[in-house]
Amino acid sequence: MINDTYISQIDDKWRDSFVQLSETVQNHIPDGFESVLQYGGISYVVPLSTYPQGYHVTPNTPLPFISIIAQKKHLSLYHMGVYSDPELLHWFQEEYAKQVPTKLNMGKSCIRFTNPSKIPYSLIGELVEKMTVADWIQRYEASKNEER
Repeated sequence: MINDTYISQIDDKWRDSFVQLSETVQNHIPDGFESVLQYGGISYVVPLSTYPQGYHVTPNTPLPFISIIAQKKHLSLYHMGVYSDPELLHWFQEEYAKQVPTKLNMGKSCIRFTNPSKIPYSLIGELVEKMTVADWIQRYEASKNEER
């Protein structure tokens, strides 16, 4: 889902890359995730019809998984899988280093792209494919249990 109104508000520097990144995620996201406008960007969530408990931080909100947000100085790809799965994070860090000549700019779940020409779309597609709705719910439930 690419919302034309949202896209028209993105800075020209980031617009084409944002669209391409959104299309990459849309083309690789496993079945069961739903695209919504959320958190100031496009998010892929587990719908409440699949996971009625929703996001514990914000009740009655679908469980977020991936978000793409155009910031002033970069594009952000938030991927909760790399935050919750150390093996997936390690795989991504290694593959990124092999494929991209610039250093990975990343927080816990946020991958920041500061140069539109250095976005590894095929790697992002691979990353997106690696976790299903069932995988994400299982990881999410396990992380909630660890917090208790």
